[in-house]
Amino acid sequence: MAISTEPRPGTRDDATLPIAQEADALTIGRRIRHLRTRRGMTLEQLGDAIGRAPSQVSMLENGKREPTIARLQAVARALGATVEDLLSAEPPSHRDALEIELERVQRGSLFSALGVRPVKVGKSLPSDALEAIVGLQRELERLHSERALTPEEARRANTELRADMRAQDNYFPDLEIVARGLLDDVGHGRGPLPQRAVGELAAHLGFSIHYEPDLPQSTRAVIDQLHRRVYLPSNGIRGRSEARSAVLQALASHVLEHAEPRDYREFLRQRVEANYLCAALLVPEREAVKQLREAKERRSISLEDLRDAFAVSYETVAHRFTNLATRHLGIPVHFMKVHESGAIHKAYENDGVRFPADPLGTVEGQHVCRHWTARVVFGIADRLSPYYQYTDTPTGTYWCTSRVQDTADGRFSVSVGVPYAQVKWFLGRETTARSTSRCPDESCCRRPAEPLARRWDGHAFPSARPHASMLAAMPSGAFPGVDTTEVYEFLERHAPVAD
Repeated sequence: MAISTEPRPGTRDDATLPIAQEADALTIGRRIRHLRTRRGMTLEQLGDAIGRAPSQVSMLENGKREPTIARLQAVARALGATVEDLLSAEPPSHRDALEIELERVQRGSLFSALGVRPVKVGKSLPSDALEAIVGLQRELERLHSERALTPEEARRANTELRADMRAQDNYFPDLEIVARGLLDDVGHGRGPLPQRAVGELAAHLGFSIHYEPDLPQSTRAVIDQLHRRVYLPSNGIRGRSEARSAVLQALASHVLEHAEPRDYREFLRQRVEANYLCAALLVPEREAVKQLREAKERRSISLEDLRDAFAVSYETVAHRFTNLATRHLGIPVHFMKVHESGAIHKAYENDGVRFPADPLGTVEGQHVCRHWTARVVFGIADRLSPYYQYTDTPTGTYWCTSRVQDTADGRFSVSVGVPYAQVKWFLGRETTARSTSRCPDESCCRRPAEPLARRWDGHAFPSARPHASMLAAMPSGAFPGVDTTEVYEFLERHAPVAD
């Protein structure tokens, strides 16, 4: 709760009095009550002294009314104290500190979510009971914080974020405006964004770019806000496209004024926003939509053509297509990035396709049907040409285009698909490759064929390779998975000598 600094008429010096930002109405109220009782004054007596009803004084002491400076001046005079005494952020006693903590807790969102009736905080509440309640609340907050770091909460956060993205067709108009403004600032008009322009954009934002061989392993880039530097690894960046993306993603968080995330949900949302802005800079909306609309008129939409026009990776252009397809072309779409093991790494849909999901609705980590394009493409020998396939599923027939890319973490397929009714706008619709998926029916691809089952049932005992998230909570820290100590030591090593 904030203190009102609005001066009342006739209080000439109100605006000049210092206000301690740390003091809130609860603490001020407890300090008023402490001083009043120490002087032996009743609520009625203090009310008479400041020209207010006892009920108003009680609300002030209970922190239910935000005091003005003029009111504090009157109270201070009546109590023989100073305004600074009332504005001290230090509770007057241990008991008062506990009462303030409990009051804050009971007014918070976590307590409200529990549906528990609040306790009346007053003299009738024994101190030992107050200690116990506050102690239980602290433990509850600790457990809640730990739960927020579990894989279960991470899956919930992913599911909620994907639902939000689906609700707005994965299109963020505010970020499109930001991207357009930045490109105008560096004078970029048409075609691929050159690496020179990325450097100019960094300089325009007040940053210099530095390549170092000892960038922390847990990071892709590090920004030094103090010295306005962007650090990138001098090794490990594959090609011009990835180098541009690394710089732009780092700068995006600065442009969007991202602060340290308070929880995993905010961390995920910040990452989505930074990736979106990066893609909007590499594949500008205006020019990309123009090309896509012309291709739709010709019935020849091709992600390869869009990729080549802007010199970006296939994954970048696949992501970007999901941003623009529904809003500008009226085409619902789905996207998947799938590991060679079959596990979904990333996914998005607004076209009715049914991804495999756990009971929480989480898609990430689930295994895709062996008959889907995203899995079949791993067995295609031709890596130069795009692979197209129709797949009949329980929710309809979908056409997909897919490519395989090699990464340090193994091979991934990146796929974009649309319902059968929309395939008429795309190149590759003439493909004869077709498969049928009955998943989630286990007889589709999860249950071994009968001859294999008869031969090997009871004679096989594989040793699974568990994912780390099965064994531990989410990586702790403001930025999950990043070693903060390692980052700070890196920045210290490379900080300019003259600070």
